[in-house]
Amino acid sequence: MPHRFARAVSSPRPHLCFGLLACLTLAACSNGPKDKLRGKWIGDRIENVSADDAARAMGWVKGAMWEFAGDKLTVSIPAESPRTGTFKVAKAEAEKLVLSVTRPDGQTDETVLRLSEGKTIHWDIGQNREIVLVRAE
Repeated sequence: MPHRFARAVSSPRPHLCFGLLACLTLAACSNGPKDKLRGKWIGDRIENVSADDAARAMGWVKGAMWEFAGDKLTVSIPAESPRTGTFKVAKAEAEKLVLSVTRPDGQTDETVLRLSEGKTIHWDIGQNREIVLVRAE
């Protein structure tokens, strides 16, 4: 007579339940804000500034790049060395995200983003101004 454990493992139900559970877990994880941010984002434009300020800032904006990989965020800005820190989503409300980024020196910064349809990030730089980054292809 086979052992009860052997019968339970050979039954199709545990495999079905495990497969269903794995699918649900993956589906739930893939919809999180971190997954939506994953990848490279390139500076596209600056919004809510005067035409003169926009013209002066465009070189800087176009050279900006953010890369999200796991829990790491690397920010590259023209004429500066890239900076990497550990990030977590401190708050998520619809499209608005508040990121808490811990720098290598232990200091923590917060930044507010608006993720629009997974295609653009609007980075709030204060005074109702935003830098728009687009997902790199």
